[in-house]
Amino acid sequence: MLTNQLIVIHHGPIMHIYFLQHASHFGPARLADWLTSMGHSFNVCRLYADEVPPRLGDFDALIVLGGPEQIIHHSWARREQHLIERTLKSSKPIMGLGYGAELMAAALGAIVSPNTHGEFGWQPVHGNVEGDLDMPERFDAFLWHRRIFGLPEGAISIGASEASPLQGFTWDGARVVAMHCHLEATQDWVRELIEREAQSLATPGPWIQSRDEMLDDSRRFARLAAVLDRVMIDWLRL
Repeated sequence: MLTNQLIVIHHGPIMHIYFLQHASHFGPARLADWLTSMGHSFNVCRLYADEVPPRLGDFDALIVLGGPEQIIHHSWARREQHLIERTLKSSKPIMGLGYGAELMAAALGAIVSPNTHGEFGWQPVHGNVEGDLDMPERFDAFLWHRRIFGLPEGAISIGASEASPLQGFTWDGARVVAMHCHLEATQDWVRELIEREAQSLATPGPWIQSRDEMLDDSRRFARLAAVLDRVMIDWLRL
């Protein structure tokens, strides 16, 4: 008798991932669904709720999520930075998104500084097709940042947008991935982000979209999910 079954295709070993979350509205979003669909497990450390960061031995890979423009300094900030530094020195995969990418860049000795213009909404990114990740030559990325960082020594660019010459990097092959692109974005995630971070859109700029522009085309989120799939498979196959 035929039954409906969920078939999970594995691309490498089953892994346990830990998320470091800086604000309630900067959650894993599509990343959680992706990991579950691929058979991986995960935990979320809610730093904003004063949860204790994990130890290096508690996970196989670490994802440092984004955060508000004005970061609320939680009591575990120093321990979080120490964990990032230890993970970078280990053989474990680590990924940073948005603010998480900035923390990783700083840990690798790069300078993080304010950008002339913020990028809020969908922006075309030209991927580095000769880099360590399977990046598209061009794709629309969802961005939410007003800071930039330099390229750490030994790192390779993942691509650039018109406003930011460096949208992220890989280091130590593709074991370390840092990017301002929020590949985890879903429509619900963006709606809550706009509600909670409305002040970020108050000052007009050439790369700042309105709420309607961010949400008017659901197909963008589907195309972004395909980029997430490529990047995650590349990252975790190590």
